[in-house]
Amino acid sequence: MAECRVCFRHCKLGEGQTGFCGARECVGGQVVTKNYGRLSAIALDPIEKKPLNRFYPGSMILSVGGCGCNLRCPFCQNSEISWSEQAMKMGGQLSEVTPSELTALAEKYKSRGNIGVAFTYNEPLVSFEFVRDTARLVHEAGMKNVLVTNGCAEAELLDELAGCVDAMNVDLKCFDADRYSKVLGGDLETVERFIVRAKEFSHVELTTLVVPGVSDDEGELRELVNWVAALDDEIPLHLTRFFPRFKMTDRGATDVALIRRFADIAREKLRYVYIGNC
Repeated sequence: MAECRVCFRHCKLGEGQTGFCGARECVGGQVVTKNYGRLSAIALDPIEKKPLNRFYPGSMILSVGGCGCNLRCPFCQNSEISWSEQAMKMGGQLSEVTPSELTALAEKYKSRGNIGVAFTYNEPLVSFEFVRDTARLVHEAGMKNVLVTNGCAEAELLDELAGCVDAMNVDLKCFDADRYSKVLGGDLETVERFIVRAKEFSHVELTTLVVPGVSDDEGELRELVNWVAALDDEIPLHLTRFFPRFKMTDRGATDVALIRRFADIAREKLRYVYIGNC
């Protein structure tokens, strides 16, 4: 048996077995990326779409996604590439690209305002080796790397990305450990450790999707804001409106007035607070 050390799950896999994320498998006694370089999506996006509002605003970034995720958020916006069953089915249908080819493509789009590569759409760190290898080449070419992640990865993983990942947007989905586990399939303490380590070498912004019945409690929001402020009150926080998706079509979209009230509360402690999807 081999143990995957990418995320808090530490999946123990026999030869040929695939981990919970659907993207990592045991080959030759080692757990490696199953879909190395296989992309489900590629687009030239505004940097604000990541969302990053205080990292090279007004620029564009080549955004790529693979497949697989180590969480199971019932409101997932990209379930067809993130949840294991769909991701496994997609595995053979993805286009393949090498780190050097992706770096060359990023350079090609400099003329259109591109500043580098963003790893996004699904959870990029389930394909950690591809992210690491590509990020190093992109940095050597003088461009920037962005990671859009759920942060449910071991903080030690960031040691190999320090020096080549320039900015991250980390989902801080709620601030209740029990709900993080039972509703999202994640681990709040892991996300907290990840954010603390990421802040040591990278620009960091956070996103909280305000979901009715999951992350819409005012007292919990205050706890979240207090935690962020204690770390650094200049960390930008994005509060985003939920719309019914995937397995959560049983409730309406988040009330816009609630999003605005939450933003006012967050601004009591944080310098940069943004609202989205309103």
